[in-house]
Order: sequence, then structure tokens, then C-alpha cells
Amino acid sequence: MKTFYLLALVCLLCAPHAWGGELVVLVDRAADMPMSRIENGRLAGGVHKMLGEALARGTGRELRFLLLPRKRIARALQQGEADILCGYTPEWIEGDYLWTEPVFTAEEVLVTDARQPQPHSIADLRGQAIGTILGYQHPEIEKVLGAGFVRDDSPNMETNLEKLARGRVHHVLIARAVLEYRQRLRAFPLNLHPPLTAASFTTRCAVSRKGHLSLGEANRAIAAAARDGTLARILAQFR
Repeated sequence: MKTFYLLALVCLLCAPHAWGGELVVLVDRAADMPMSRIENGRLAGGVHKMLGEALARGTGRELRFLLLPRKRIARALQQGEADILCGYTPEWIEGDYLWTEPVFTAEEVLVTDARQPQPHSIADLRGQAIGTILGYQHPEIEKVLGAGFVRDDSPNMETNLEKLARGRVHHVLIARAVLEYRQRLRAFPLNLHPPLTAASFTTRCAVSRKGHLSLGEANRAIAAAARDGTLARILAQFR
């Protein structure tokens, strides 16, 4: 009997997905508000912070955020340096991961400076520079424009919008929620043509196959956050 209890204790201690322990949430350092507010190298606010906190509560784990440059994210997740990365779709990141149930739905739009001719479709922008974020993928745009998709990369969206304001670029790809949030914050909102829908998508979380979080745990935490209204409150706070 003593041997049985010792074996049971060892199994509990060694179980890779036992309740408790640490949850390492990976966040793109280039993301800015409303997705992330980074202060002194730490994640201080935004959707990623609130979602990470909800996942930690739902899994009973101690939360730690790992902020990395966009180009290092895939490698870190594949190697198990972090457990989970949220706000992505399988088309946006290379590697083999476990994908959760949907978390948020979002829309990517293309905006054009009102001082420029108004485009009536994405195809109208073939060969014209479009403000994008370094390392971000836009498969829907690539499908429409092909070799005519001319990227003008910036490190983050705030830089893109400043380039748009200064006339250094005339078109920018941006999530509608981010655009609306940023326009509200500006003392003088950008004068833009009505946005063109570039893509509609449902974001999920990528769970590392080498991490310490199971797909089941992640899905249960997401479902709990949806049931108790946490996900809706996160989005409402930044609308």
C-alpha cells in the first residue's frame, strides 16, 4: 500500500498538464494598443494582457508573459519556450502547433489617405506601396495582388499611421478595431476614405507541442472566459 501511494504521488508530480504551475504566454513585442501596452519592457495593458490573465485563471496557473520580436515567435513556440500564443490563425505563423477553438473574430481593412484618389477595390492598389508591419502575413492580399503587392514595412502600427499622416505612405493595412481605437485617441483623427475590407478572420491560440499546457486546458479556459462574459468585456473595453 505504501508503494502504491508513493507511485501515485510521483505520477501527480510528473504529470505534464497537472493543475497549477506556470503559464507562459507569448506576445509579439511589435503589437501596440489596443492589443498590447508595453512599458519598461513589460506588458502593462491591452487585449493580450487581459486574455492571458483569463487563461491563467482558467488553468489555475501562475502567469508569465514572454515578449519577443515577431521573427522569433515561431521558433520560441516550437521549442517550448512558451506555452501559448493568442490572436493568430494557422496561416499567419509557420510551425506545427495545436490550435484552440475560436477566441475573437476580427476584420482587416485597407485605409487610404483622403488626399489620394479613392480605391474601390483591393485590386486597384496593385503596384502601389501599402503600409504593413514587418513579419506579418497577409495571404488574402497576396492572393488578390500577387506580385503587385508592394509592402512598406514598419515595426508597428503606430509608425504606419504616422507615415500615413505625413504622406510617406498612402495606404495601410490595419485591423478595424485598432483603427477605430487609434482614431479616437488622436487629437486630429486621420482624414481617410471609407475602409475597404481586406479580410475577415477568426483568431485562435496556438498551443506549443513542447509546452506545459494541454489543448484541452486551453479550450476549457477559453470556454469559461466566454461563458462568464470575460471575452466580451475585453473587446468592449477597447471599442
